[in-house]
Amino acid sequence: MARLPAQGYLTVGRVARPHGIRGALRVQALTSTPQRMGDLVTIYLSHTPERAETLRAYTVARCQHDKGDQWLIFLEGIESREAADRLRGQYILVTLQDAVPLAEDEIYLFQVIGLTVITAEGVVLGRVVNIIETGANDVYVVQGELYGEVLIPAIESVVRHIDMDNGVMHITPLPGLLPDS
Repeated sequence: MARLPAQGYLTVGRVARPHGIRGALRVQALTSTPQRMGDLVTIYLSHTPERAETLRAYTVARCQHDKGDQWLIFLEGIESREAADRLRGQYILVTLQDAVPLAEDEIYLFQVIGLTVITAEGVVLGRVVNIIETGANDVYVVQGELYGEVLIPAIESVVRHIDMDNGVMHITPLPGLLPDS
């Protein structure tokens, strides 16, 4: 299940482990624009990214791409392997103001939570309450009165339109997706 960040923040990575003896962090990028990791100036770390009060700010001294989705980040004030190891497993967040601007037709995953889901026939299925990240495609968990919990694959043939202004996701369910179809 997706761990939604505190309001005003975006999760961009997670500390995998320390690297070397001088406090470097090996980081796994969790963003669709991993090349942006090299531009980070201020980051926020926390084991519980959904709680703003647990976020701790750090200044990035240096950041370099390692391999694949892995980056090496050096933070001011973290100068030993032991200090870096204490940050293991923490999520890396940036403020929305520091995030990569989205294209006109893009939204952040966290913005899907709370949308009302309506079928092409006008049936209200409920609200998106969570997102399951499967690797192939995300799956929206929708909770409603009519069917209870419904899992909606986040694919173009199902999710037809997201109207952020009105908080609505319009879908065309695949055969068998709903109990009575």
